[in-house]
Amino acid sequence: MLKMFSTQLTGLFNRINEKEAFSIEDGARLLAQATVGEGTIYIKGFKEMQAVTALAFEGPEPLAGSKILDQQDELLETDRALIITRFSNDPEAILLAKKLVEQGTPFVAISGKVQTDEEDLSSLADVHIHSGVLKGLIPGEDFERVGFASSMAATYIYYGLKFTIDEILADYR
Repeated sequence: MLKMFSTQLTGLFNRINEKEAFSIEDGARLLAQATVGEGTIYIKGFKEMQAVTALAFEGPEPLAGSKILDQQDELLETDRALIITRFSNDPEAILLAKKLVEQGTPFVAISGKVQTDEEDLSSLADVHIHSGVLKGLIPGEDFERVGFASSMAATYIYYGLKFTIDEILADYR
């Protein structure tokens, strides 16, 4: 089962690389504007996506110029935000996104794009990056899908953003 999971993860990462490369680059440009413009990159991960937030702050390669986004924070126009959640229709993330829109704070969102007629992160975000994870990656013994790798996909996307931001900042200096 682990071999099958590894194969599916490789396929997921390849699909993200192929289908979301432009969005990752656009998102990195948007976030880098905060650092170049003396603002701050605020990051908020919901549920298991707090793993990406922890990586950005506690990991061996923290994201320069960033802070954890608290729901009460009032952001400036030089600030940017990154919202990371499991699905694009997450009510708590949508509430935060609407506040950012109201404040005029540009933001990037990472989530699995759920088909809906309602307003969601993909319609609110300046840049939305689809994680590609809407269900488990492999069938379990009872035919239920298991291996819901949303935080792994978000981590992969985070690194794509981080590497690109670092390249942009290196060119800027």
